[in-house]
Amino acid sequence: MPGSFSQIYIQVVFAVKGRESLISNNWEEELYKYITGIIQNKGQKLLAINGMPDHIHILIGMKPSCCLSDLVREIKKSSNAFIAEKKFSKFKFQWQEGFGAFSYSHSALGNVIEYISNQKEHHLKKTFKQEYTEFLKKFEIEFKDEHLFEWYD
Repeated sequence: MPGSFSQIYIQVVFAVKGRESLISNNWEEELYKYITGIIQNKGQKLLAINGMPDHIHILIGMKPSCCLSDLVREIKKSSNAFIAEKKFSKFKFQWQEGFGAFSYSHSALGNVIEYISNQKEHHLKKTFKQEYTEFLKKFEIEFKDEHLFEWYD
């Protein structure tokens, strides 16, 4: 019986509501493991995950049957509950609405994984706002500033 074959690689980027720096080094690894479990339980493949105190990058190998919006919604909803249940943050933790999604070819995966793995070093030179708008421009995605994340400079 013939099957379906695909290569779909998506980098998802989203921020903490209000761009608050609430993701602590003390528990970010536990959060990343939890998000990895969500992705795997949905039948997708996590290739890389990392971030900063105010945002996160996830590289996923996706099956064509997966709805990206549904997956991101589940990641956000479940990880919000996980953070609250574990009492990781003394402040109300919530992800901001929306996300960025950027597709890559198989040949680019090594560079993207390295980029995500080096978030802490990368952001010594560049803000999240600079990084995100560069992604939008690089991928030729039209945008209006008022429709981007809430930026607090």
